Amino acid sequence: MKNKTIHIKNMVCPRCIETVEEIFDRLELETSSITLGEVITQQEISKDQKEKLTKKLSERGFELLEDNKSKLIGKIKTLVINSIHYSKEPIYINFSNYLSDQLHHDYSYLSRLFSSVEGITIEKFVLSQKIEKVKELIFYDELSLLEIAFQMDYSSVAYLSSQFKKETGMTPTQFKKLKKPGHNHLDSF
Repeated sequence: MKNKTIHIKNMVCPRCIETVEEIFDRLELETSSITLGEVITQQEISKDQKEKLTKKLSERGFELLEDNKSKLIGKIKTLVINSIHYSKEPIYINFSNYLSDQLHHDYSYLSRLFSSVEGITIEKFVLSQKIEKVKELIFYDELSLLEIAFQMDYSSVAYLSSQFKKETGMTPTQFKKLKKPGHNHLDSF
């Protein structure tokens, strides 16, 4: 039997991996690996199994990606989210080069595809993810704004603050005073 790669939309956090793993286990579909946005099965799945899988995934807020363009958009989102939310190192990534290298496509093609389907640019998606990460870092209050700016690859605290205000309508200091998370869950993207 041949391994089969399945791409799943909205699978953006470690908890999502556990949920998808549970779905595959309940449907008795053996997997080789499960990572963000992707499952590799031990064998091809039948039409009946695929229908059941689609239904179970949908019940939990996931979507089976069928065509290559959808898969590519899912991979773009996964790469961006992994880089911003799960990297232990400060973010020093030129996302256009990174995505082109990882996905083996010209960035202009990736950008046009993403914008046409998602209704926003990749740059706007990256910015929204960075702001969500900044919100999380502010909320947990372990780093100063200067340290957050450095970690998130902003040239200055002033630039971070201006982008933050533009995206959220408040300054980082105002956000910090709210004393509640106020950031979006990753599985809402």
